[in-house]
Amino acid sequence: MKDINLELEARRETARLGGGQRRIDSQHAKGKLTARERIELLLDEDSFEEFDMFKAHRCTEFGMENDRPAGDGVVTGWGTINGRMVYVFSQDFTVFGGSLSETHAEKICKIMDMAMQNGAPVIGINDSGGARIQEGVASLAGYAEVFQRNIMASGVVPQISVIMGPCAGGAVYSPAMTDFIFMVKDTSYMFVTGPDVVKTVTNEVVTAEELGGASTHTKKSSVADGAFENDVEALSEVRRLVDFLPLNNREKPPVRPFFDEPGRIEESLGTLVPDNPNTPYDMKELIAKIADEGDFYEIQEDYAKNIITGFMRLEGQTVGVVANQPMVLAGCLDIDSSRKAARFVRFCDAFEIPILTLVDVPGFLPGTSQEYGGVIKHGAKLLFAYGEATVPKVTVITRKAYGGAYDVMASKHLRGDFNYAWPTAEIAVMGAKGAVEILHRADLGDAEKIAQHTADYEDRFANPFVAAEKGFIDEVIQPRSTRRRVSRAFASLRNKKLTNPWKKHDNIPL
Repeated sequence: MKDINLELEARRETARLGGGQRRIDSQHAKGKLTARERIELLLDEDSFEEFDMFKAHRCTEFGMENDRPAGDGVVTGWGTINGRMVYVFSQDFTVFGGSLSETHAEKICKIMDMAMQNGAPVIGINDSGGARIQEGVASLAGYAEVFQRNIMASGVVPQISVIMGPCAGGAVYSPAMTDFIFMVKDTSYMFVTGPDVVKTVTNEVVTAEELGGASTHTKKSSVADGAFENDVEALSEVRRLVDFLPLNNREKPPVRPFFDEPGRIEESLGTLVPDNPNTPYDMKELIAKIADEGDFYEIQEDYAKNIITGFMRLEGQTVGVVANQPMVLAGCLDIDSSRKAARFVRFCDAFEIPILTLVDVPGFLPGTSQEYGGVIKHGAKLLFAYGEATVPKVTVITRKAYGGAYDVMASKHLRGDFNYAWPTAEIAVMGAKGAVEILHRADLGDAEKIAQHTADYEDRFANPFVAAEKGFIDEVIQPRSTRRRVSRAFASLRNKKLTNPWKKHDNIPL
């Protein structure tokens, strides 16, 4: 018996070394952690339970039968993050460059099936050279098996991808279907075709970092939701994100202890909106002053900065935030911001996370590039997402809510539960200047008359009271009491029940 135990420990020790100490040292030299070190940092101490440690590939081509490392290039299992269960797979670049084989895929599929069965999030740590060429179509079949599980798990359990090295070709489509993608600056990249192929086909000369690095995907493509300085920071931020999320779509998000007074009055909010309606201000200041302890976890911070998305807590409960940002493009909606916010709203709705919408929007961004790019259809995505959402929805209009953009931003007409406005709110079809130029075209040559008409229009419409008279605004509230009013609104909606008509699925304007 003793010999068998010794053999087990020896085999485990070999499996833990992956591709061997030399390759582990090489991984460290690149500023990257190993697959197992990443799991240790991600999960609570001593909580990891590994599956398939000894699984090996079955390939007999190209002399592969002589090299069958235990684990086959991916570490899989489950553990806890702050006491809550998650499933994890972490690709091991020291074993065949982390390439995906048939058995590598089987290991990933097994934990994804278990995550669905047991209702827990899946976190995938990607660091792979792609499909294992020696296995040919078997490795491609493995990818497709993983893709199918990503699709089935979507909206059922949260899926988080952390790109911590190369992720190219077919490999990129699994992360692309997950809910959140995080990257590490300078050591991770994602692209469908690499720089060499791009040069051959299009004659473009581009580096891997320019083509698919963290900066590209967080600022230009919107593929990634965040980029971090190193592996350690990325994994600690994933732990923080998981704390905001429910384990699955049948559970409520976790409730955390909070040390902040729900009725806290913020006198400084009375001067947040400037007297000049065209002067910008930072909407993040309002978010910080509403949130418990000022804690806000922003999603896609570097992309479409004219809209802000992320998570905060109110009375310890997770709330999704969508807010126009007057500091960028005056808070206009455009193609990028509509897509960004629509995806976030749909995630919140899928996982029963209430949505707070903070509105200061002068309209949709005009111009040929927007129209040619399909702003109509992209704007409709956000409209659709809000109208479809059945979770509690609370809206606060701080300043401008003009035209179709007023409708889109969680208005009463899209089944908003509580729609508040500050006294500084202006709810109208358009701004005073544009309206007067249409209504009083005959007087355009008379500056004095136009000034009078503009003043009259502002007195009549540059306020929240016309909308309040019609019941489209539930209450005009004092800025200083926003946290108290919003907290009470969400508290009253905790047992909200609303269902959409039966359908196989909707046909959102993609």
